[in-house]
Amino acid sequence: MKMNSQSLSDELTTRYRATGRAVRTLLCAGLLLLLSPLAPCAAQEKSAQAAPQASPAAGGAQRVVKEGIAVDFQIRPLDASPAGALVEGQDAAVQFKITDTATGSAVSGLHPSVWIDGRDNDAAPDPKQCREKIQSFLQGSMSTRPDFDLNTYYILTLNNEADISVIDPLVGFGTTKLYTLVFLKSPGEDWVQSRDGRRLFVSMPASNAVAVVDTASWKVIENINVGLRPTRLLLQPDEKYLWVSVDSPPGAKSPGGVSVVDTSALKFVKHIPAGEGAHEIAVTPDDRFAYVTSQTDGTLSVVDVQRLAEVKKIKTGARPVALAVSPLSRAVYVADEADGTVTVVGGDAHEVRARIQTDPGLAAVRFTRDGRWGFVVNRRAGVVEIFDAATNRRLQAVPVEPEPDQITFSDDYAYVHSLGSENVCMIRLAELGTGKSVPVTRFPGGQLAPGQSAFRPGSDLMATAPDPGSMVVANPADKQVYYYMEGMGAPSGSYQNYGRVPRAVRVLDRSLRETAPGVYTTDMRLDGSGKYDVAFLTDSPRVVNCFELAVKPNPVEHPPLALQVEPLYKEHKLTVGTPTRLRFKVLDGKTEQPNSDLKDLGVLTFLTPGNWTDRQQARSLGGGVYEVEITAPKSGVYYVFVQCPSKGLGYKQLPYQILQAVAAPAAAGSTAQSAPHTHAQP
Repeated sequence: MKMNSQSLSDELTTRYRATGRAVRTLLCAGLLLLLSPLAPCAAQEKSAQAAPQASPAAGGAQRVVKEGIAVDFQIRPLDASPAGALVEGQDAAVQFKITDTATGSAVSGLHPSVWIDGRDNDAAPDPKQCREKIQSFLQGSMSTRPDFDLNTYYILTLNNEADISVIDPLVGFGTTKLYTLVFLKSPGEDWVQSRDGRRLFVSMPASNAVAVVDTASWKVIENINVGLRPTRLLLQPDEKYLWVSVDSPPGAKSPGGVSVVDTSALKFVKHIPAGEGAHEIAVTPDDRFAYVTSQTDGTLSVVDVQRLAEVKKIKTGARPVALAVSPLSRAVYVADEADGTVTVVGGDAHEVRARIQTDPGLAAVRFTRDGRWGFVVNRRAGVVEIFDAATNRRLQAVPVEPEPDQITFSDDYAYVHSLGSENVCMIRLAELGTGKSVPVTRFPGGQLAPGQSAFRPGSDLMATAPDPGSMVVANPADKQVYYYMEGMGAPSGSYQNYGRVPRAVRVLDRSLRETAPGVYTTDMRLDGSGKYDVAFLTDSPRVVNCFELAVKPNPVEHPPLALQVEPLYKEHKLTVGTPTRLRFKVLDGKTEQPNSDLKDLGVLTFLTPGNWTDRQQARSLGGGVYEVEITAPKSGVYYVFVQCPSKGLGYKQLPYQILQAVAAPAAAGSTAQSAPHTHAQP
């Protein structure tokens, strides 16, 4: 069947709305290419009725009118600085307000795509150049990435090694989706994320510290000493304090309990003893009380948050292993592995309200988002016990896969993870309370049962993704992350963790969200100064436009480095087995003059996940140009770091590069010969 250009465009638009974000990006690229010949630049320029532009440096509103809708763009600092100052290093709020020009009503339900990219010169792009810029971003190439991508989300995995993988699922098609690695002092055990997504806190038992990761720069900005062997972490609802369980071993000088960290000052505040053994933590929704279990003592400590002091200790059972607070009943529920009870504690006096009796073997307890239904997994029996928080009565036991250990909720389902099976079970929440048997559906969350890994989960191995009804599942046994959409019988895709074992997974969403009718917003860090193009695209109505943005330098916030290092290679691909020369231009950080006299310019190249490394000193070629030669031993993703100790610059302070090595194409009828040198340079 033949399809004309317009009908094919409509078909692409329909698929765009019906698929996940990664697929939508590719379809949108095809849509833009398709529409290019149908909408000449002159015609587009004529249809645009742009209002007078406000000063981009001030972040004032800018407007464009096309296809019957008006798009108003504004960016402002999140702090209380006066208008007229967008400064490098600030956090800023980005807003697009979209309205119908005929009625003035808000246009909701759109999926605008936005990229922010630095200009090569002061000239604003014309409509054709703007379209070409967006087209290059949609192709997802590592070499044409914008400075800021406001459409993406990141999948983070907390690994068995001392690092965190940051995976960009939307970029790098055909190459790598590993965006970067965050290096820790020692392997992480648990992690929590601030509500705005700007900070990530990671417990490191071997280092007796909590790492604070800035997610704008993907760097550790602080390591906070909190006591022996920190494990579980919890941010209280107002995020004033971070609560850290300190599981001191028997005979340790400092007692077990919780350490409290001020999240604004990033400082240790106080240690509160709460018994020995492993601890779990929960905080009431009003931030008044914290609850801490002691697995060895069989107790629940009630801590007054304002005074940071224990006010009551309650015996709950022989081995409490999990707890959760229901916002509906305003009570805390403590699951005991040994006797199979769920102890309900509530009221101003923190009295035991009820004990829900199940069977021994309980492992984790969670509540649905409204707090009505409680789920507790029984690892020994292979069931999920469901109870009603309104009545504190047991509803039913639902058989699931062997050794269930974790529960995560979407809007419509409870997802049950199991160590003894690769299958993830789904329980439809709408079926609860109907008096009928609750059906269970399954999908494979990997090739192997997670329990086959030698490393046990540090935190949740499932997390909701930004697309409605989607979930990511990390599998430590096959070292993969799987993407699942509700209604499908199997995951729709997977992402490699490049040899690392994921012990936990979470999602950081950086995309625009509709926060009010027709208003689409997100926050960003202005990491860089200069003039930028803000490239905007919607699929239907089809609007393509490049707004302007100017950011002033902040010499106090970001003092210049002693050196500027610029890679002199545009091709980011290597050929396996072929020696490749990488060249760098080095300038003095203050004078910006070439520096050719450095004796300790070191270059570190490693193949992810770090099983091949190459360290060498770069040789000076004069004119500030330095060179190293590397030979990639196998296909994969390579990171290239530069340091200069004599200038006080380490590997983490200078920009790094990502290279992709591919196997050399086999020539028909040829014999193996020594490979010639290649030059990865312009």
